[in-house]
Amino acid sequence: MFFANRCDAGRRLAAQLHPFETHRPIVLGLPRGGIPVAYEVAHALGAPLDLLMVRKLGAPGQPELAIGAVAPGIVVLDDETIALLRVPEDYVARVRVQETHALEDGLRRFRGTRPFPDVAGRTVILVDDGIATGATALAAVDAVRAHGAARVVVAAPVAAPDAVTRLRAAADDVVVLETPPAFQAVGYWYSDFTATTDDEVRQMLRRAHREEDAHYHPPATS
Repeated sequence: MFFANRCDAGRRLAAQLHPFETHRPIVLGLPRGGIPVAYEVAHALGAPLDLLMVRKLGAPGQPELAIGAVAPGIVVLDDETIALLRVPEDYVARVRVQETHALEDGLRRFRGTRPFPDVAGRTVILVDDGIATGATALAAVDAVRAHGAARVVVAAPVAAPDAVTRLRAAADDVVVLETPPAFQAVGYWYSDFTATTDDEVRQMLRRAHREEDAHYHPPATS
């Protein structure tokens, strides 16, 4: 299965997530590429949309290959990949500090003064545009559990089989449309994988928040 773009992928993914609609979930997208997918999911389920900042720790010379990830207050390291690539400890420490600073900057740019949603006791659906190693998704799972989420669902249009296996051990549910044995890369499964911009992320979040406010606070009629 190939996806036309992230919006197409989000609509297809949402169709498989409808059983969770009765759980009154909160949908959290992983910036930046996960936000357009998450927007479509939240819209279809009538659920609140927000973001969860997670930063990948890229391997030396291969920034797209995750050796771990950081989320607010959470660090997840892929010890197996680190050992396989023989990544030096000082490199891991350096990239961890670098990405933690980038995460804090992202929180300022995307969230501003808006507080993180209260997920305590709630079902949280974590959405990304694809999952390669699973490191960022694992960090996201740990982060929302630390905030008291009662049930954590990881959802993506496409994921590597090994990553899905790892996630099933950490999340309560994993919903993925395609798990190709020859995974290659997330972008391979999209006809249009143009990078999502910061402005697009902010616009989609504002639109979702307006829709949420209109849903819970309908305009007065004369």
